Amino acid sequence: MDEHGTLFIGGRWVAPRTDQAIEVISPHTEEPIARVAAAGPPDVDDAVAAARRAFDEGPWPRLDPAERIETVRRLAGLYGERRDELADVITAELGAPISFARRAQVGLALSTMNALADIARNYAWQEDRPGVYGRDVLLRKEPVGVVAAVIPWNMPQFLTITKVIPALLAGCAVVLKPAPESPLDALVLAALFEQAGLPPGVVNVVPADRDTSAHLVAHPGIDKVSFTGSTAAGRQVAAACARNLTRVSLELGGKSAAIALDDADPAAVAAAVRLSGMGMAGQICNALTRVLVPAARADDHADALGAALSAIRVADPADPATEMGPLVTRRQQERVRRYIDAGVREGARLVVGGTDLPAGLDRGWYVRPTVFSAVDPAMTVAREEIFGPVLAVIPYHDQNEAVRIANDTEYGLAGSVFTADTARGLDVARQVRAGTFGVNQGYSMDPAAPFGGVKSSGYGRELGREGLEGYLDIKSISIA
Repeated sequence: MDEHGTLFIGGRWVAPRTDQAIEVISPHTEEPIARVAAAGPPDVDDAVAAARRAFDEGPWPRLDPAERIETVRRLAGLYGERRDELADVITAELGAPISFARRAQVGLALSTMNALADIARNYAWQEDRPGVYGRDVLLRKEPVGVVAAVIPWNMPQFLTITKVIPALLAGCAVVLKPAPESPLDALVLAALFEQAGLPPGVVNVVPADRDTSAHLVAHPGIDKVSFTGSTAAGRQVAAACARNLTRVSLELGGKSAAIALDDADPAAVAAAVRLSGMGMAGQICNALTRVLVPAARADDHADALGAALSAIRVADPADPATEMGPLVTRRQQERVRRYIDAGVREGARLVVGGTDLPAGLDRGWYVRPTVFSAVDPAMTVAREEIFGPVLAVIPYHDQNEAVRIANDTEYGLAGSVFTADTARGLDVARQVRAGTFGVNQGYSMDPAAPFGGVKSSGYGRELGREGLEGYLDIKSISIA
């Protein structure tokens, strides 16, 4: 079993001030694979102090943006050299299929890093504006300060890059807190920050449990919190930030709808829905989990989804042929099984799947890809975020009802519509309350497009120019 006994604080690898440790368990074998030093509140205090020195006194926020961009490009080059290692680590700690880890967990993170550097290169860091009263106004975009980046376990590298890289490009210093389920890839990334030559304290990496995370987001030395996680946890983070008037952006839960219009091909819809969420066993916040279909074609869509999910190869995530691996923890597996039991108990029709382990597997935190049809919008599987490979097929009678059902949720993260008529699809897209939306696709994470939600899915945006601006303040300078 690998041992990692230090934290990355102030540009150095230091022993923690407590004897706490995180045991990393393989979701496939259910056996420990590593022990990682866990930061406690005193270590978080040290990390925040190091970040404050780096921001208040160090060179990083005072560099020309072009110099910060150059450092990020250097980091991207180093990242590319270790992308296979990072993918292997993520597969081991999270059970992500190695093909998905290479393509999405790491490959998407690398391409996003370079795309964000391009956005920063073309960004107007300063703007001259004519004043109304005859005096010119100079607008400067300046870094917000010290950022706490709190990362979930499901897409750890990609979500780290979407937070840390814009913060660095803006000139901020960062305290990065990975989830206790996925500390190993964060430690590899910490070594890359060190190798890229970032000044001491500009990035600090402190794996920790949720109690220590609460200490971080409530810390008075933090200027902005960027959090991705559940809606329940997001509410707690928002309350903690409110006490200090700390800026915060929240990317939270989802219950996204795929609306199949009456001219949509069931097989094409099924293929897109499968692609949107099954790579991480449905553990993706913007996965399309409610499939809204015309009542007259409900059986066709349910059969197509059943066939698509039944064909998924569920097996050892280290096998390149595997398409879906286990859930991340036993707790998550049990949670998803309870939702499947609730769907059966409330009267939904089980098309494929269920609570038994997939064929050929006698251990690991696996759940079979599951499709329910004849789902009423009031059923539990239609309303609550399951965060597993479970789809609810919900019939509707006309397009207006489809939009109403899509909007009848506390969430508003993503969604999609499928139709042979793009103009009709855009009309539906305009009516659904969601921060991100796809037409004839599951929403694609394009680094040029801002990503985020509305309602209980949070607020603030990541990616695109808007993601960079989330780490900037605007200073107005009037000139006589």
